[in-house]
Amino acid sequence: MAEEGSRVERSELCPERVIDLPELRDREGVFEDRADAGRLLAGLMEPLRGTGALVLAIMAGGVPVAVPLARELGLALDAAVVSNITLPWNTEAGYGAVAFDGTVRINEPLRESVGLTDTDVQRGIAATREKVARRVRELRGERPLPKVAGRSVILCDDGLASGFTMMTAAQAVRAAGAQAVIVAVPTAHDEAIRRISGDVDCVYCCNVRRGYRFAVASAYRQWRDVTLAEARGLLS
Repeated sequence: MAEEGSRVERSELCPERVIDLPELRDREGVFEDRADAGRLLAGLMEPLRGTGALVLAIMAGGVPVAVPLARELGLALDAAVVSNITLPWNTEAGYGAVAFDGTVRINEPLRESVGLTDTDVQRGIAATREKVARRVRELRGERPLPKVAGRSVILCDDGLASGFTMMTAAQAVRAAGAQAVIVAVPTAHDEAIRRISGDVDCVYCCNVRRGYRFAVASAYRQWRDVTLAEARGLLS
């Protein structure tokens, strides 16, 4: 077993930048639920067993995936809060993200295309920072954020549509001194993987899909939103 904090070497654990299951490409309904997806993802990530890497679940949907993943691989588990900065007229669409440490990342081409002003963006950042800080307090209380300096970190979510939130999380853990940043998701659009692969050491994804229409939920036979309370209960 590698010592805690040892670097995950690409040559041994990530021989390629993207590692997937070819038999699941471009298929929908491949997982029963998030827990089932986490177990299948753990099988794909077997080389990481016992490496001392830290699994950080992206709140809240990433938690039911990360719990069985960390358990199967014998790895420490914690959570990271990251939130989209949403459009003023559509809270379902984001043009940036804020991470748990205050890191902000803006999708500048999208921002320009929808005509957001600097004032709009600053208001969005401020509101999202406040939201993230509140969720961190609700999740952790007085418990400090986990130390990632010198460690390999696995960022786990239930899927990637654009990948922008995950890129912001990766930037935050890089800034905190992580030696290697690994993304683990059951499903993702291939464009999102290409977008994020330059920011991380490697990506593990069971179900890579292409095409104009993509929804994370389509990979799951059972799908529902995960509340903060449910995620907190799973983590405890």
